Amino acid sequence: MSQRTPTLLYIDDDGALARLVDRGLTRRGYTVVHAASGEEGLDRIRRAGAEGGIDVVALDQYMPGLDGLETLEQIMAIPDAPPVVFVTASQDSSIAVTALKAGAADYLVKDVKGDFIPLLHVAAEGALRQAELQRARDEAEAEIHASRDRYAALAAERELLLREVNHRVGNSLQIIASLLHLQANSARQDEVKAALTNAMGRVAAVAQVHRRLYTSQDLKSVNLSQYLDSLLEDLRRSAEGNRMSRLTLKAEPIEIDPDRAVAVGIIVNELVMNAVKYAYPDGAGPIHVELTSHDDDLVLSIADDGVGANAKVDPRSTGMGQRIVAAMAAKLDASVERDPAHSGTRVVLKFHRVAAVHGKANIGAAG
Repeated sequence: MSQRTPTLLYIDDDGALARLVDRGLTRRGYTVVHAASGEEGLDRIRRAGAEGGIDVVALDQYMPGLDGLETLEQIMAIPDAPPVVFVTASQDSSIAVTALKAGAADYLVKDVKGDFIPLLHVAAEGALRQAELQRARDEAEAEIHASRDRYAALAAERELLLREVNHRVGNSLQIIASLLHLQANSARQDEVKAALTNAMGRVAAVAQVHRRLYTSQDLKSVNLSQYLDSLLEDLRRSAEGNRMSRLTLKAEPIEIDPDRAVAVGIIVNELVMNAVKYAYPDGAGPIHVELTSHDDDLVLSIADDGVGANAKVDPRSTGMGQRIVAAMAAKLDASVERDPAHSGTRVVLKFHRVAAVHGKANIGAAG
């Protein structure tokens, strides 16, 4: 397939010189169109879409009516205007600077004999290459912007879907927790009731994370302070025999990823329920949950002022709570220790804010 012959519009009031340019550039593979004034040249450029495109313009400086600089200014205001080579008989370099600043692609000095025509051919070729490069850059930038827009749209759609998933998962888990609660209330055996209540708390701890993610601006993190506050409120409402009268929380506003938040919530659920069962045999008492940060490390403690080491362990206990705490601590790469200086029971977990690659948990929690 043959390449299209480029068209040069030569704007100059000198008809004889225009004919020389026509002959010289036609031999070099150009189609030359002549306009005898700036007004005529502007009209031809504006009509280029209907009468055939103008690829490059050679524009003389001195013409009656609109001069070259005035014409150049108006050409540059036309959308998708062709590149312009500014042509003048003046040796004044300030004219070249003015033309180039106004948008000309190149500049050259002409003579009346047409000796400048080979230079005009070189300048026209350079202007066409420059214009092609600029079009390629514009197309590349447009594609980049379009790709960014597509990516932003996909990211927004993905975030919306994730919110919907978290909403549905949270609702489903809450339904399961409610069913377990109903089943626990209808159970006649105390150990069955306790097992169902414990299961309900574990499910509710996971459901709280998904509810947090559904309403959060950031789907990649959970505010532990807010999450634990909601979790403890759930525990207050579901505590056995309403014995959890003084459950307190002191927590810094710490952000953590959802998976680790689930592990923290399940541990808090297990240790708080453990304190409810064994810390105060004669009734309710205070249980304190505290979360602090030390650089990149987090410290979580669950404490009571109850009987401590003298707690009577239910012989029917399966140790499930202890195994769950151990499993979640391993997930957090956390150490779990009892505070021997505390008069009641105080369990302290230490773990990194961000998941570590390796590590082992030191388990010392009661079940």
